Amino acid sequence: MSGGGLLVAGTTSDAGKSVVTAGICRWLVRQGVKVAPFKAQNMSLNSFVTREGAEIGRAQAMQAQACRVEPTALMNPVLLKPGGDRSSQVVLMGRPVGEMSARGYHGGRQEKLLGTVLDCLDRLRDAYDAVICEGAGSPAEINLRRTDIVNMGIARGARLPVLVVGDINRGGVFASFFGTVALLSPEDQELVAGFLVNKFRGDVSLLEPGLDMLHRLTGRRSYGVLPFRHGLGIDEEDGLRVSLRGAVRESAVAAPAGEEVLRVAVCAVPLMSNFTDVDALAAEPGVVVRFVDRPDELADADLVVVPGTRGTVKALRWLRERGLADALVRRAAEGRPLLGICGGFQLLGEHIEDDVESRAGHVDGLGVLPVRVRFAREKTLARPVGEALGERVEGYEIHHGVAEVLGGDPFMSDDHGHSLDGCRVGGTWGTHWHGALESDGFRRAFLRAVAERAGRRFVPAPDTSFAALREEQLDRLGDLIEQHADTDALWRLIESGVPRGLPFIPPGAPV
Repeated sequence: MSGGGLLVAGTTSDAGKSVVTAGICRWLVRQGVKVAPFKAQNMSLNSFVTREGAEIGRAQAMQAQACRVEPTALMNPVLLKPGGDRSSQVVLMGRPVGEMSARGYHGGRQEKLLGTVLDCLDRLRDAYDAVICEGAGSPAEINLRRTDIVNMGIARGARLPVLVVGDINRGGVFASFFGTVALLSPEDQELVAGFLVNKFRGDVSLLEPGLDMLHRLTGRRSYGVLPFRHGLGIDEEDGLRVSLRGAVRESAVAAPAGEEVLRVAVCAVPLMSNFTDVDALAAEPGVVVRFVDRPDELADADLVVVPGTRGTVKALRWLRERGLADALVRRAAEGRPLLGICGGFQLLGEHIEDDVESRAGHVDGLGVLPVRVRFAREKTLARPVGEALGERVEGYEIHHGVAEVLGGDPFMSDDHGHSLDGCRVGGTWGTHWHGALESDGFRRAFLRAVAERAGRRFVPAPDTSFAALREEQLDRLGDLIEQHADTDALWRLIESGVPRGLPFIPPGAPV
């Protein structure tokens, strides 16, 4: 018998679907329920590599961690990675299958994938007690409903009850709830069970008259009101966020273990991917992380990070146009700490041959690392393990660029000291490995090396565990659901499906 299921939809993008899905998953697993996450189609530049070498959205990897299970390609069968010029790379079942324009994708390709995503969902429901699905954007995007495979398309195909999340912090949440239902067809409306208010500040009793009126108007109840909490946006799909502490500019900086703080500037390059790499830095007491886009903002930084990007050549052009490229070259020449990750590593090299991503052909890099990069059509997807700075380090690789290292010192090595990836010259390090800074021993060794080069009296805290902090945050999400949602009603919805007899709200949509 297939397990229960639920689709968490939203009135808008960034309503909190990913966080609510993770919270429900963590609450369920703490009740002894065997649960898995699912998102039929994700559009994100933040991705992850599973144990079997499949690329999926980082949000689904985080939700799998909330479920305490290994992430797999079944949990995110379709991933779209924007590349500019209105096109995206389509990743199907963890493997790239080509570039496609939005018009081409919605014009036919997406609709043909409905069978694939429903099959993945069925397989998960056969293996788990419950599957908590996340929608995308809003289910009331009526211009896209015909080809939808991630919101009401998947809900109707799998007969899933739908919980609509609304961000009250934006305002207009009651109109958004009502309008979302009223713009759906009668067949779709039958599956919308009710609402969940997210990010509420204040006295809930002041909200209750509105929720009662919404119930009378729509025949659908509220399943809870979640209070506003800072720092809960973990592994966002996109946007300038450091997920472990919430938005960077909102993050509280813990007191340093040493005498001074360490300032980290992250270049906000176009099509920035896997900016979650700096989460582990932001988690360290006394490390201040900020995103920058002007050369003067690099002046007081003890470490500059050039992160991954879906458009290495485009990012290189952007750095030059803004004067950041010259500032990075000067910084490297002075021996001041600089770290390039994936695309950021590639553009620090001598030259790039790209007939795949940008099709720009030969492009000169910044020339601060003795590296030549050639873009291959086959994407490298891997989960490497090695050693760096005398510490064990784990990471994951997602890149088309193949680096030929012609000098410098090894960075990531095997147990015998043979280079696995990247290199170091003076105070400049480069690597293709995402997630390496989540390895606690390596991160502390790296920060000690940075502090010494920068002349800072900074000492990494000896006991910061990134994995423990992530678990703590996932438990906070579970607490939100357990304490502020009607969990009995939520479980009935997951186990038994949508309530019968929900009324139609006009005008509806002719689908």
